[in-house]
Amino acid sequence: MKNPKAMMGVVVLFALVAVVMAVVSVKLSPLDQSNAAFAVEEPYLRSSMSTSTTAAAFMVLRNMTGTDDRLVDVRSDLAGRVELHTHSQDANGVMRMGKIEGGVPLADGAFHAFARGGDHLMFMGLQEPITQGQLVPVTLVFEQAGEVQIIVPVDLTR
Repeated sequence: MKNPKAMMGVVVLFALVAVVMAVVSVKLSPLDQSNAAFAVEEPYLRSSMSTSTTAAAFMVLRNMTGTDDRLVDVRSDLAGRVELHTHSQDANGVMRMGKIEGGVPLADGAFHAFARGGDHLMFMGLQEPITQGQLVPVTLVFEQAGEVQIIVPVDLTR
């Protein structure tokens, strides 16, 4: 495709499909016959610069499984390591970022917002630069539910 407008249309279409796929409830297991699910709302991944070796993902994660659970790990082939991170203020008023030890509890019917300036999924050691509209497969690992696959679109404009 040499037509830039057609190319942009394809990128927008793929990004839209990724968002729709992520917002639709994610089935926990093909063996699970219940309607238990998590919902991922408004996911996106961004980095501060195109040459950055780190990026952060943000989303709202809603537990509709019928049981309390805990997000304990995150994985993606895009990065050497992905961690659950948060921002906190030290005694001198300096903001620091660090790993969330023990995971993120998510009660049944509750949600957790991974948002800028707060909790987020930190991608470290990016294997390649990320690009606008790129669709990134991510695995969320829960204590009870196990692995849940989602797609997170790159949005460098947010």
